[in-house]
Amino acid sequence: MKIKPSYKLFLLLAVPLLLQSCFVAKNYSRPELETESLYRTDNLPQDSISMADVSWRDLFKDEQLAAYIEQGLENNIDVRIALQNVLAAEAYVKQGKAGYYPTLSGTTSFTRTKNSENSQFGSFFTRPLEQYELSGTLSWEADVWGKIRSNKRAAGASYLQSVSAHQAVKTNLIAGIATTYFQLMALDKQLEVAKQTLDARKKSLETTMALKDAGQVTEVAVKQTKAQVHTTEIIVIDLENNIKLLENAFSILLGEGPQKIERGNLDNQSIDTDLSTGVPYLLLANRPDVMQAEYGLINAFELTNVAKSSLYPSLSLSATGGFQSLEFDNWLDASSLFSNLVGSLTQPIFNGRKLRTQMEVAKAQQEQALLAYKQALLTAGREVSDALYTYNAESQKLDARAKELEAYATAETYSEELLNNGLANYLEVLTARQNALNSELNYVDSQYAQLSAIVELYRALGGGWK
Repeated sequence: MKIKPSYKLFLLLAVPLLLQSCFVAKNYSRPELETESLYRTDNLPQDSISMADVSWRDLFKDEQLAAYIEQGLENNIDVRIALQNVLAAEAYVKQGKAGYYPTLSGTTSFTRTKNSENSQFGSFFTRPLEQYELSGTLSWEADVWGKIRSNKRAAGASYLQSVSAHQAVKTNLIAGIATTYFQLMALDKQLEVAKQTLDARKKSLETTMALKDAGQVTEVAVKQTKAQVHTTEIIVIDLENNIKLLENAFSILLGEGPQKIERGNLDNQSIDTDLSTGVPYLLLANRPDVMQAEYGLINAFELTNVAKSSLYPSLSLSATGGFQSLEFDNWLDASSLFSNLVGSLTQPIFNGRKLRTQMEVAKAQQEQALLAYKQALLTAGREVSDALYTYNAESQKLDARAKELEAYATAETYSEELLNNGLANYLEVLTARQNALNSELNYVDSQYAQLSAIVELYRALGGGWK
């Protein structure tokens, strides 16, 4: 009894499908990683709430800063490049989904053949043979081993990886804008202090010259006072230059050319959000770079599935139909119709070890992606710990510097009064003045460092992109 063609086709389809359960591509599962000890902090967090869940609009109260962040998110070049990467990855996702559908191609051809008279058919066909063809080919590959599905999942993971990369750029940009904005205000305050000190030292120079004329100090005191005036002038020049350079860098963050940056006052800046870190496990869902690394791992995992499935037979069906004719006048005639249906099961045997190499490389790249994921998580934990300790240290230093500044300012006042009454030497006055200036500049540095540490903690926890 002969088997009908339709049954043959059914058998061709059924055999691989029965074997599919043995070789189906594996599903990804997140690797077990230690997250409990990611933070090194004196207070182990127990709360599931993290300051990363707070919108940057609620974190930063300065309206000017908020406007700059909005502008940066819209115009920054790095953000726009990352967005184009997202669009490119989205196109690959669409391509991956289309893998389940058959492909269709159309062909129009004209062939003219003239056989040699000494060939097999040359003696029968002495005239050139012409053939006209208009055809279409429909082909489809069955996803027996999950190769198409894995390719689709790999494309989806690559897309989400690009989205996370875009989010990471946004997070870093927000932190960069905020930190630079605070630094500009800190330089403004230091410049104000330096200019006030310069005015005071110029007046002190006049006083010193008067004291010299009165015989209370020598020319050495006058020269030393002049030197202090010039030293302060240098500080003012450096601060003004640093402000210009930082304004230029800030303008680039906004996606614009160098320009003057309008800003507020450092003393009016405050971040009142509770500095809660949440449990370390939240880094897996909050840190864009950690998510990016995991999506990279998923992509590598699925590509390993693809490499494995390439070792097994592929089942494909193709159908071709159209018009063929030796005469142009009869080309599109009903009698010129032809069709062809092919079902094939192809098993790679010898191919120069390409498929085996592809699988080994895929496994190695998957292991690399796993290590990169672990490294990203460890780095995230370290950055959170660093930001916590930095904030605590700067807060303590700020209190100590305030007391230091008060003591040096008082010492400067007392030393000048004693000098004017002939009860102190001029070296004590010079030392007191320099200590007072340095202490005030350092106090501003600590103000900025404390704000910067809060911003860094917010970034390290994955805040800003939501």
